[in-house]
Parts: sequence; structure tokens; C-alpha cells
Amino acid sequence: MKIFFLKIKAYICDETKKVMIQRIQSIYLLIVVLLGSVLPFIFPLWTTPEGAAVYAIDVLLAKSIFIGSAFMALVSIFLFKNRQLQFVMGRLNIVSNFILLGFFVYWSLSLPGEMNISEKGIGMLIPILSIVFLVLANKAIKKDEALVKSVDRFR
Repeated sequence: MKIFFLKIKAYICDETKKVMIQRIQSIYLLIVVLLGSVLPFIFPLWTTPEGAAVYAIDVLLAKSIFIGSAFMALVSIFLFKNRQLQFVMGRLNIVSNFILLGFFVYWSLSLPGEMNISEKGIGMLIPILSIVFLVLANKAIKKDEALVKSVDRFR
């Protein structure tokens, strides 16, 4: 098992690779990709009064925003050379997750006759986790940008 982790560490820290996965914001963005592309289809968003679980694949709006969020985070990982654009895409991703969270709150607080939600699922918390990791990624991107600007001052 230890050899497996050493190989992964060697792959991640290899300086000849074009993708800079060793940066902490890349790890945060990779977590957001996993949160937006895998977990919504595993954990239910809510259950109906009949007991049927409703997943993100059943709701077109939720599915499209989850996939869009994961795609924006994946694209942001590969924008490591353009930190400003990476930061802006992180902000757009945060806004899209807030919109999705707003829809979840609206759906869960609507009148019982309009929407059949009897029990909220853990899938409704995924946008909150995505927002937390996106804020951490944007904070690390800002820190990198400040470091580059401080080095440029010395030249």
C-alpha cells in the first residue's frame, strides 16, 4: 500500500507534467469536480412521500447545474497559467452553486401540495461543500497571484 502512495506522490510531484496538480487549488478544484460529477448521482436530493428517492439525474435543472459546475472546475484546473481567468471562473462557479442552493431551498420550502418532498436528502448539501472548496481554491489562487506580484517587484 505504501508503494502505491509513493507512486502517486511521484506522479503528482513530477515536474515534467504539464498539469500542476501539486498546487493546493488544483486539489480543491478536483474535489469540486468529484462533488459535482459523482456525488449528486449517488446521494438522493430528497425522497417523495411515497418513499421514492429523487436523484439529480431526475431533475433537469439540478443535473445541468451540477454538470456545469463540475465542468467549470475541471477547466479551471487547466488554467493554471492564467490565474486571473482561473479566479473569475471560480467566482462564476460559486455563483452557479448559490443559484442551485437557492433552487433547493425553494423546492424544500414550497407548499406541500406543489412539490412532493417529504424528506430532504444529503444531496442538497453538495452545493454548500462545493462553495466551501471553491472559496478555498480562490483564496489559494489569490495567494499565488500575490506571490508572483511580489517576486516581480524584485526584478
